[in-house]
Amino acid sequence: MKIVIFGLTISSSRGNGHATLWRGMIKALAHRGYRVVFFERDVPHHAEHRDCWEIPGCDLVLYPDWGGIAKHAETQVADADVAMVTSCCPDGVAASDLVLGSKAQRRVFYDLDTPATLAWLTAGERPAYLPPDGLGGFDLVLSCTGGRALTELRERLGARVAVPLYGWADPEVHRPVPMVGTYMADLSYLGTYAEDRQETLERLFLDPARRLPRRRFVIGGAQYPHDFPRTPNLFFVRDLPPGEHAAFFCSSRFTLNVTRGAMKRMGWCPSGRLFESAACGVPIISDSFDGLDSFFEPGHEILVARETDDVTTALALPRAHVEQMARRARARALAEHTADRRVIDLRNALETAGKRAGGM
Repeated sequence: MKIVIFGLTISSSRGNGHATLWRGMIKALAHRGYRVVFFERDVPHHAEHRDCWEIPGCDLVLYPDWGGIAKHAETQVADADVAMVTSCCPDGVAASDLVLGSKAQRRVFYDLDTPATLAWLTAGERPAYLPPDGLGGFDLVLSCTGGRALTELRERLGARVAVPLYGWADPEVHRPVPMVGTYMADLSYLGTYAEDRQETLERLFLDPARRLPRRRFVIGGAQYPHDFPRTPNLFFVRDLPPGEHAAFFCSSRFTLNVTRGAMKRMGWCPSGRLFESAACGVPIISDSFDGLDSFFEPGHEILVARETDDVTTALALPRAHVEQMARRARARALAEHTADRRVIDLRNALETAGKRAGGM
């Protein structure tokens, strides 16, 4: 099967979550005999921070502008089993026009940013990557979140078939590894700065750091402002490439998962980091959102925190207890939340879309 994807980036993981996800997914697709062609506009920001040039089973096409690549893209899509456009694709509208007018067997839109897409629409703004006529022309619309988001994709954007394709972990990358001294922490947090996570981060990370001055707290991620609150026991790792994520997680007694505001309002919104950290075997403290218990069992596989006291109490739990909890979460992640499992989910979604379309 040949899959052609028009996406944001697979070559640069700096400041975006798309690249790491696609690397794991394409590797899993290749293991099952799929061939992937990934079109990525070669923008300066990604070029300056490029950390991946080749993935087995994937033809990466870097192009300077749509006009220069349109004919080649048309040729690739013409014999594709699946032609897919993703959210945040810089040429999303042009790519959608090409895909919807093609003879590809399945025409797919994958929104890896569904809550943000819907939040912009609510605010009266239309993301540049959305086709002007909505998503009704696609055989299948995939969403990184489930729950109410699926209904809104159908009602507001005309999606005929909308199903979730949640994030995932790559077990070859996200696994238990030795600790690294620079990353060692009683509580860590990995994520790019986002204003709509700040209130929760303040309550579940910064306030515990202030209350527990003898504990070590470490943040990994980019784009944190210079006026970000600091304490003497808070440390930053500014640039953390995907290859270091496992070491970062495994050097923590606990790691914290914080959900963006738009995602939390939708529910059923696990981040890729949640699955990655679970696969690494580190104990997880997560904020709460509707549907969380569909992915991990609170109190048995992960801990859920709503207030600062919940975090400080968790940090005092016996090590043997939290390590056993982490082992259960890792087993669940490897069974249900890997890239290979999502390939199966994708295949099932494509089959469902085909039946809805009359057996294309």
